[in-house]
Amino acid sequence: MTQSRKKAGTRLTGRLVFPGNPTYHAARMEFNRRFSKFPKVIVFCRRTQDVINAVKWARERGVRLRVRSGRHSYEAFSAVNGGIIIDVSEMDKVKVDRKNRVAIVQTGNPLARVYKKLWIKRVALPAGTAPDVGVAGLTLGGGIGLLSRKYGLTCDNLKQVKMVVASGRYGAKTIVANRRQYADLLWASQGGGGGNFGVATAYTFRVRPISKVSIYSVTWNWSDLEKVLPVWQRWAPSVTNRLTSTIEVSAKQVGTIVSTGQLLGGAEELRSLIRPLLRAGNPVKVLVKTVPFIEATKFFAESDLHLEPKFKISGAYGFQPLPREGVRIIRDFLSKAPNRNSTVWSQSLGGAGSAVSRISPTATAYPHRKAETIYELSARWRNNREQQRNIQWVERFRRALRPFVKGDYVNFPDLQMKNWPKAYYGVNLGRLKQVKRKYDPHNVFRFAQSIPVGSKVRKQ
Repeated sequence: MTQSRKKAGTRLTGRLVFPGNPTYHAARMEFNRRFSKFPKVIVFCRRTQDVINAVKWARERGVRLRVRSGRHSYEAFSAVNGGIIIDVSEMDKVKVDRKNRVAIVQTGNPLARVYKKLWIKRVALPAGTAPDVGVAGLTLGGGIGLLSRKYGLTCDNLKQVKMVVASGRYGAKTIVANRRQYADLLWASQGGGGGNFGVATAYTFRVRPISKVSIYSVTWNWSDLEKVLPVWQRWAPSVTNRLTSTIEVSAKQVGTIVSTGQLLGGAEELRSLIRPLLRAGNPVKVLVKTVPFIEATKFFAESDLHLEPKFKISGAYGFQPLPREGVRIIRDFLSKAPNRNSTVWSQSLGGAGSAVSRISPTATAYPHRKAETIYELSARWRNNREQQRNIQWVERFRRALRPFVKGDYVNFPDLQMKNWPKAYYGVNLGRLKQVKRKYDPHNVFRFAQSIPVGSKVRKQ
C-alpha cells in the first residue's frame, strides 16, 4: 500500500491544531459530548485552497479524513480517531444581494450568524432553530424549520454549491454545481447528507423578504396528552401553509406539553388559527405576539440552549396522525423515561399546500416529501453511567412506534438503525450511489453511514 502511494508533497495550510497544542482539547470536542475522538490533526481552513491542500495531504498519506462545520453531527460523523478533521468554521462570509434575492453563504457559518447577516438586509432563509448548528450540514441533509411549509426546506432554496472534491488518485479540485453544470451534484446536495461527496465551501441561496412574524406558545399539563396530541396532529398539516408549528411532549417528571409556531401574518389572525388547539384539554399558559423575524429566531432558539451535553436522538416521519395506540406508546414511554431530559418533539411539514410536499420526492435528494410531520425522539444525560439506559430507551421507543411511522431524517442519524440507507434516502438511494461513484469513486469521503460507492471501484 505504501509503495503505491505518490511521494507525499502537499503541505497543510490554514490554522493547524495538533495533539499537545493548548487548544487541541477544545478543537477536537463535538457538540454531542457522548463522543470523544482524538484526531491526528485539525485543520481550520480559512480559504478554499486550505481545503484543497488538506484533502490532497490526506490522500497522499492514506490518512482518514472527516469534514466539519458546526460539529452537530449527532453520531459524531465529523470526528475521527487518528485522522484529519477538515474544519470550515472559520470560512464565514455572508454576502447578500437583496435586489436579486440571493445570498452567498460560506459553509462555516452557524445558523444564528446567517439569520443575523440576512436580517440586516431584511431577508430570510428557511432554516432550522438551533443557533449554533452549521449551515453546511443542515442544508445538505434537508433543513427543516419554521418557514418550511411556506418556503420549503433549506435545500429547496439552494441554487448553487461550491465544493472541493477528490480528483484523480491523490488530488483535489473545486467545482461549482448548479442547474447548468454538475446538476447531479447539486441534486445530491439537496438532501443527500453531509460529508458524502466532498467539502462544501460556499452556498448560493434564494432568500425571501421578511419583516415581522407572529409567534405562539401554548402549554398544557401532561395529563392532557391524549386530548392534545391527536388534535395537533390533525390541525398542524391542515392550517394555512403560512403557519409552521411544533409540539414537544416532555417526560412525565417534567409534566408539560408545549406547542409553538410561527405565522407569516398578524397576531389577531394567529389567535384565530390556533383556536382548535386552545379548545383541546386545558391550556395553562398561552402566548401570542407579533415580533421582528430576528426576535422570533431567538425565541425558538431558546429550547436548543442549556441542554444536557450527552444525548441520543432518533427520528421518523408521520404520514398520517398516530392512532390511539401510537399516542398510548408515547404516553407509556415518557411516563417511564430514563430521566427528566427525555422528550418527543414533532413539527408540521406537509399538508394544505405546503411547499415541502408540492415538490416531487425525486426532484431533490430529500425524499420524504409526502410526510405530514417529523418526529425526534431524544434522551439527554450528563454522567456516563446513565448512557446505556438512555440509548436503549430511545431505541426501544423507535421500534415501538415503527408500525405508525416511516423512515428517518439524515440529520437525525442513528447508528443503531439497521436499514439506514433506505430510511434516510428512500427512492433516491440508487441515484445517490451513482453520484457518489461519479464524484468520489475512491470513497475518500467515508464514515460509518456514508453513501456506499458500490462494488465497481476498489476502496482506497
